[in-house]
Amino acid sequence: MDIELQQRPSHAIAVVTLAPGEALQAESGAMIAMSTNVTTETSAGGAKKALKRLFGGESFFRNTFRVQSEPGQVIVAPPLCGDMMTFELSAGRELFLQSGAYVASELGVVVDTKVGGFRGFFSGAGVFVLKASGEGRLLVGAFGAIEAIAVDGTHVVDTGHLVAWEASLDYSIRKAGSGWISSWLSGEGLIAEMKGQGTVWIQSRNPVEYGRAVGGMMSPA
Repeated sequence: MDIELQQRPSHAIAVVTLAPGEALQAESGAMIAMSTNVTTETSAGGAKKALKRLFGGESFFRNTFRVQSEPGQVIVAPPLCGDMMTFELSAGRELFLQSGAYVASELGVVVDTKVGGFRGFFSGAGVFVLKASGEGRLLVGAFGAIEAIAVDGTHVVDTGHLVAWEASLDYSIRKAGSGWISSWLSGEGLIAEMKGQGTVWIQSRNPVEYGRAVGGMMSPA
């Protein structure tokens, strides 16, 4: 399988060339175009797994693209304008992903929905994140450009700008300020504190804040 990322970082797409017998698994709606010799299989993978994916910000169904006798091509992209990156997973490398960051992967990659220590604003209820493991390549999308940060010790990231982080990092979520009011006034809300050694990937734009900015400029009907 060959994966070529184009139009980075503003409107990234992934051009995936499949050899006979290879397959690509992708989020529902991620496909932009494909060769006529590519077949598509749609599956929920079981009701329990599908419901967990919904909680993790993914679609209920996933599509699997295959070719049989000759090479074929599939073009995929995330729903928002921004960058994409390819991660190589192995037995010694696992990733956590923000909700909705998953775009596509080889069949050897397992993307599961986890309650990974995030806490709600007031209730203390867990919030779902994604954990990618197994072996193979993983395509991740972001809103805006993607920047890698090497963590050796402690690093703080606004939760709205998180894309992915290596499982070697311990992380916790806390208020940006000393209290809820000061956190709200600062405009930051919640921040993620990463500890240990590893890499965290951030996106240059926050989808929620972007939506608020655009919504505020719209005239009422």
